[in-house]
Amino acid sequence: MTIYIGADHRGFALKEYVRNYLAAEGRAVEDCGNNVHDDSDDYPDFARVVADRVANEAGAKGILLCGSGNGVAITANKTRGIRAAVAMTEAQARAARSDEDANIITIAADYTNEGEARDIIEAFLSTPFLGEERHMRRIGKIE
Repeated sequence: MTIYIGADHRGFALKEYVRNYLAAEGRAVEDCGNNVHDDSDDYPDFARVVADRVANEAGAKGILLCGSGNGVAITANKTRGIRAAVAMTEAQARAARSDEDANIITIAADYTNEGEARDIIEAFLSTPFLGEERHMRRIGKIE
Protein backbone atom coordinates (compact mmCIF):
# COMPACT_ATOMS: atom_id res chain seq x y z
CA MET A 1 0.00 0.00 0.00
CA THR A 2 1.33 3.40 -0.98
CA ILE A 3 0.75 6.25 1.43
CA TYR A 4 0.56 9.65 -0.27
CA ILE A 5 1.26 12.63 1.95
CA GLY A 6 0.96 16.37 1.44
CA ALA A 7 0.86 19.62 3.38
CA ASP A 8 0.91 23.36 3.07
CA HIS A 9 3.19 25.66 5.06
CA ARG A 10 1.20 25.26 8.28
CA GLY A 11 1.44 21.48 8.08
CA PHE A 12 4.93 21.31 6.59
CA ALA A 13 6.97 20.58 9.74
CA LEU A 14 4.56 17.88 10.94
CA LYS A 15 4.45 16.36 7.44
CA GLU A 16 8.23 16.08 7.44
CA TYR A 17 8.10 14.26 10.77
CA VAL A 18 5.34 11.93 9.57
CA ARG A 19 7.06 11.18 6.25
CA ASN A 20 10.33 10.35 8.01
CA TYR A 21 8.82 8.06 10.63
CA LEU A 22 6.71 6.20 8.06
CA ALA A 23 9.72 5.73 5.78
CA ALA A 24 11.84 4.56 8.74
CA GLU A 25 9.22 1.86 9.38
CA GLY A 26 9.63 0.68 5.80
CA ARG A 27 6.29 1.93 4.55
CA ALA A 28 5.93 3.08 0.94
CA VAL A 29 5.49 6.84 1.24
CA GLU A 30 5.27 9.34 -1.60
CA ASP A 31 5.61 13.00 -0.64
CA CYS A 32 3.33 15.11 -2.83
CA GLY A 33 4.59 18.41 -1.45
CA ASN A 34 5.20 20.95 -0.54
CA ASN A 35 8.88 20.05 -0.51
CA VAL A 36 9.98 23.33 1.08
CA HIS A 37 8.44 25.58 3.70
CA ASP A 38 6.75 28.35 1.71
CA ASP A 39 4.46 30.73 3.59
CA SER A 40 2.72 31.69 0.35
CA ASP A 41 1.73 28.18 -0.78
CA ASP A 42 -1.91 27.08 -0.98
CA TYR A 43 -3.25 23.85 0.55
CA PRO A 44 -5.55 22.97 -2.39
CA ASP A 45 -2.52 22.43 -4.61
CA PHE A 46 -1.22 19.58 -2.44
CA ALA A 47 -4.61 18.18 -1.43
CA ARG A 48 -5.58 17.72 -5.08
CA VAL A 49 -2.41 15.80 -5.90
CA VAL A 50 -2.84 13.43 -2.95
CA ALA A 51 -6.55 12.94 -3.68
CA ASP A 52 -5.92 12.18 -7.36
CA ARG A 53 -3.22 9.64 -6.54
CA VAL A 54 -5.30 7.88 -3.87
CA ALA A 55 -8.37 7.83 -6.12
CA ASN A 56 -6.40 6.24 -8.96
CA GLU A 57 -4.56 3.52 -7.02
CA ALA A 58 -6.48 0.67 -5.44
CA GLY A 59 -5.68 0.32 -1.76
CA ALA A 60 -3.71 3.55 -1.52
CA LYS A 61 -4.15 5.82 1.49
CA GLY A 62 -3.49 9.51 1.98
CA ILE A 63 -2.45 11.82 4.78
CA LEU A 64 -2.99 15.56 4.44
CA LEU A 65 -1.99 18.27 6.87
CA CYS A 66 -2.86 21.95 7.09
CA GLY A 67 -3.49 24.30 9.99
CA SER A 68 -7.02 23.14 10.78
CA GLY A 69 -7.20 19.94 8.74
CA ASN A 70 -10.44 21.26 7.27
CA GLY A 71 -9.18 22.99 4.13
CA VAL A 72 -7.39 19.91 2.83
CA ALA A 73 -10.39 17.71 3.70
CA ILE A 74 -12.80 19.95 1.82
CA THR A 75 -10.49 20.02 -1.19
CA ALA A 76 -9.80 16.28 -1.23
CA ASN A 77 -13.49 15.44 -0.93
CA LYS A 78 -14.14 17.17 -4.26
CA THR A 79 -12.39 14.21 -5.97
CA ARG A 80 -14.61 11.29 -6.97
CA GLY A 81 -13.85 8.22 -4.87
CA ILE A 82 -12.26 10.11 -2.00
CA ARG A 83 -13.55 9.97 1.52
CA ALA A 84 -11.31 12.32 3.50
CA ALA A 85 -11.94 12.68 7.21
CA VAL A 86 -10.52 15.10 9.76
CA ALA A 87 -9.18 13.25 12.79
CA MET A 88 -8.18 14.92 16.02
CA THR A 89 -8.02 11.68 18.01
CA GLU A 90 -7.19 8.00 17.53
CA ALA A 91 -10.84 7.10 18.12
CA GLN A 92 -11.94 9.48 15.40
CA ALA A 93 -9.41 7.98 12.97
CA ARG A 94 -10.56 4.43 13.78
CA ALA A 95 -14.20 5.39 13.25
CA ALA A 96 -13.39 7.08 9.93
CA ARG A 97 -11.84 3.84 8.68
CA SER A 98 -14.20 1.29 10.21
CA ASP A 99 -17.46 3.07 9.42
CA GLU A 100 -16.82 5.42 6.47
CA ASP A 101 -13.93 3.56 4.80
CA ALA A 102 -11.99 6.84 4.74
CA ASN A 103 -9.05 6.64 2.36
CA ILE A 104 -7.50 9.97 3.38
CA ILE A 105 -7.01 11.26 6.90
CA THR A 106 -6.51 14.95 7.48
CA ILE A 107 -4.72 16.37 10.48
CA ALA A 108 -4.85 19.83 12.05
CA ALA A 109 -1.17 20.67 12.40
CA ASP A 110 -1.92 23.75 14.52
CA TYR A 111 -3.51 21.58 17.21
CA THR A 112 -1.68 18.24 16.94
CA ASN A 113 1.79 17.35 18.22
CA GLU A 114 4.05 14.68 16.73
CA GLY A 115 3.03 11.95 19.16
CA GLU A 116 -0.66 12.60 18.66
CA ALA A 117 -0.21 12.65 14.88
CA ARG A 118 1.62 9.33 14.99
CA ASP A 119 -1.15 7.76 17.08
CA ILE A 120 -3.87 9.11 14.77
CA ILE A 121 -2.05 7.84 11.69
CA GLU A 122 -1.36 4.41 13.16
CA ALA A 123 -5.04 4.07 14.08
CA PHE A 124 -6.01 5.11 10.53
CA LEU A 125 -3.59 2.74 8.82
CA SER A 126 -4.30 -0.28 11.02
CA THR A 127 -8.10 -0.14 11.20
CA PRO A 128 -10.01 -2.14 8.59
CA PHE A 129 -13.32 -1.10 7.07
CA LEU A 130 -16.08 -3.15 8.70
CA GLY A 131 -18.04 -3.48 5.47
CA GLU A 132 -21.35 -3.88 7.27
CA GLU A 133 -24.48 -3.36 5.18
CA ARG A 134 -25.41 -0.12 6.94
CA HIS A 135 -21.97 1.36 6.26
CA MET A 136 -22.03 0.21 2.64
CA ARG A 137 -25.49 1.73 2.21
CA ARG A 138 -24.36 5.07 3.61
CA ILE A 139 -21.21 5.17 1.48
CA GLY A 140 -23.38 4.40 -1.55
CA LYS A 141 -25.55 7.40 -0.73
CA ILE A 142 -22.45 9.62 -0.51
CA GLU A 143 -21.25 8.44 -3.91
